[in-house]
Amino acid sequence: MNKNALSDQKCEPCQSGTGLLTQAEANELMKLIHEDWSLSDEGQQITRSLKFKNFGKTMFFINALAHMADQQGHHPDVSFGYNYARITYTTHEANGLTRNDFICARQADELLKTN
Repeated sequence: MNKNALSDQKCEPCQSGTGLLTQAEANELMKLIHEDWSLSDEGQQITRSLKFKNFGKTMFFINALAHMADQQGHHPDVSFGYNYARITYTTHEANGLTRNDFICARQADELLKTN
């Protein structure tokens, strides 16, 4: 699978304990998202820290990310300030990473190309 194929996919509804990725599957999907994403040591979340030119650019990205997340029905944990944002994906319902997290991470990568 290539990066574009991942960004074209849609999230599937989550159910408790289903769709959880193995460490090997997560490692393979890490190759399809931007290299600035990091996989937590326990393999339960992916995180990316971003820097922006100013608050306006930060908020433009945050709002675009929120819109995309609502369309996908899969929402990240986000913290942000004047010129930074930190995005963390995990599937709370599954208690770890699912394919949805990587779909949304890849789509966030695409949003950054337009920002």
